[in-house]
Amino acid sequence: MFKIGERVVYPMHGAGIIEAIEEKELLGEIKRFYILKLPIKNMKVMLPIDSAEKLGVRRVVDRIAFNEVISVLAQDKGKMPDNWNRRYRANLERVKTGDIFEVASVVRNLEILDREKGLSTGERKMLNNSKQILVSELILSRDLKEEEAVNLVNTTIRNN
Repeated sequence: MFKIGERVVYPMHGAGIIEAIEEKELLGEIKRFYILKLPIKNMKVMLPIDSAEKLGVRRVVDRIAFNEVISVLAQDKGKMPDNWNRRYRANLERVKTGDIFEVASVVRNLEILDREKGLSTGERKMLNNSKQILVSELILSRDLKEEEAVNLVNTTIRNN
């Protein structure tokens, strides 16, 4: 169980700080929730405590992993299916894992693909969502401002 003040990642939503633990009645049953404050768009999310582990909630990465993520962003584009539909499904599965290295490689690959030949509307939306998830964790991992994290991601990918 996480504590108030801990920095965690909620896969497909991004990283946040646990602001509170609250009880709410749902369908006649009392459930406990983490109240997460996400740094991007100042959003709050309610996360059921009893499903947190099953949903893949984990702590934000440390300094060593942060540096490894930057290394992933600096690598060349990985192998991806040529068919955009297969590529989209494969990337979606990678993002759903909640693994920051998978998310970083999806962001890197889609950014490079966008430069090379452009993205479909669905892939562009996936790029934006994946980048937001990645940036939110980088912000909380190293106490960066949103603009600093976005610039770090963009310049690292651009320079490879």
